[in-house]
Amino acid sequence: MDRELPIGLLDSGVGGLTVAKEIMRQMPKERIIYIGDNARCPYGPRPREEIQDFTWDLVKFLLNQKIKMLIIACNTATAAALVDIKAKLDIPVLGVINPGARAAIKATKNKSIGVIGTIATIESGAYELALKSIHPYVKVTSLACPKFVPIVESCEWNSRTANKIIDETLTPFKQSDIDTLVLGCTHYPLIYNSIHEVMGPNVKIISSGEETAREASVVLHHNNLMMDQFSTINHQFFTTGSRSRFKQIAQDWLEIPIATVGKARL
Repeated sequence: MDRELPIGLLDSGVGGLTVAKEIMRQMPKERIIYIGDNARCPYGPRPREEIQDFTWDLVKFLLNQKIKMLIIACNTATAAALVDIKAKLDIPVLGVINPGARAAIKATKNKSIGVIGTIATIESGAYELALKSIHPYVKVTSLACPKFVPIVESCEWNSRTANKIIDETLTPFKQSDIDTLVLGCTHYPLIYNSIHEVMGPNVKIISSGEETAREASVVLHHNNLMMDQFSTINHQFFTTGSRSRFKQIAQDWLEIPIATVGKARL
C-alpha cells in the first residue's frame, strides 16, 4: 500500500476534529481526509442499525478517496459499527473507545471513573466493558448528555445558556467520588473548559484524541505505512451539512487556515 495515501477520519459532525488535531500534532507528515455528517448529526439518539448504516455511508465515501487507514473518530459510531467495519476492510481501522479507556485507567488514582457520552454510547456499555477489560475492579459511573452535541454543532459552546446546561447536566457527578472523567464523545473536548469548571481541579478529564493518535502512529509504523519525509500537506475536509459553519468551527479548533470545505453527497 502507498504510504503517501492519507488517513481517513469520520464523525457524526465536528467532534472528530479533536482527534484530527492530535494527529496533526503528533504526526505532522501525515495527510488527513475528514468527513463530518453534520446534516444527520447527532447520532446519539438514533437506533443502532441506523447509526451503522450512516457510518458505512461515511466509510464508503472515504474509501473512494483512497486512504491507508480509517479512524472512526466518533464514540457513537465506534460503539455501533467498529467491529463490523474492522472485519470487512483490508486497511487498519481504529476507534476511539479503547484508547480513551486506556488513558482513563492510567489517570485514575482511586479507580472510580465517570463516563459521559451520547445516549447510544452510554446504552451500549462500550466504555464500561473496555475499562473493566483492563481493570476488572474499576468502578464506572456513566451519564448520557444528549444536549452537549447540539451545543457544539450550533457554535454555542461559549454562551451562558450552554454553561447552564452543562452545569445542570453534570450535577449527578458533583457529589460523586470519581477522580477521572472520560469525555466519551469527541465533541466534548470543545466544551472542555465548561466541563472542567463544573467538575473542579480534583477530577482528571480524559479526551481520547491524544491516545488515539498515539495508537495510529504505532499501527502505521508497524505496517510500514508512515510518511518518512515532509511534503506539501493538503488536508481535505468534507461535510454533509453547512460548509460555512463547519469551516468556522474547524478553523477555530484546528488553528489552521482552511481554503475550502467540500460538500459530501452520500
